[in-house]
Amino acid sequence: MNIILIVLVMLLGCHTETPTIFSEAAMNDTFISLEGESVQFKDVIKQYEGRQIVIDVWATWCRDCIEGMPKVKKLQKKFPDVTFLFLSLDRKQELWKKGIDRFKIEGEHYYMQSDWDGPFGDFLDLDWIPRYMVVDAEGNIKLFKAIEADDKNIIEVLK
Repeated sequence: MNIILIVLVMLLGCHTETPTIFSEAAMNDTFISLEGESVQFKDVIKQYEGRQIVIDVWATWCRDCIEGMPKVKKLQKKFPDVTFLFLSLDRKQELWKKGIDRFKIEGEHYYMQSDWDGPFGDFLDLDWIPRYMVVDAEGNIKLFKAIEADDKNIIEVLK
């Protein structure tokens, strides 16, 4: 009986709210631009202020990511005013850049040099890719987690 009570307390006590803003650590994480420049995430997001953003965390080695790209491209056609921000978890920058060309991925591209366990990945509680998020024109997170580009929640938030 005590074990059941302990498990219930643990489960009920583990409720965490979905973030609506990025943590300071995530905002200060450093990414690499296609031009090879280091840029903090807060500066990346600031560039697209006033626009909705779909964030796609992906990698060229990720089969699900590549298979999901046609769905992303459909989203891009359906919502042409939305900025698509691709954050790569590739092992090497060269592979990332080749993958953008190979798969003809249009959008804004950055390399996550801090990887899965860095401040940004930690904020996302990253456990799977692809990972999609939607950020509104004011920089608030409207959808924290989706793993399919055709997730109805992404489409609903973008409408």
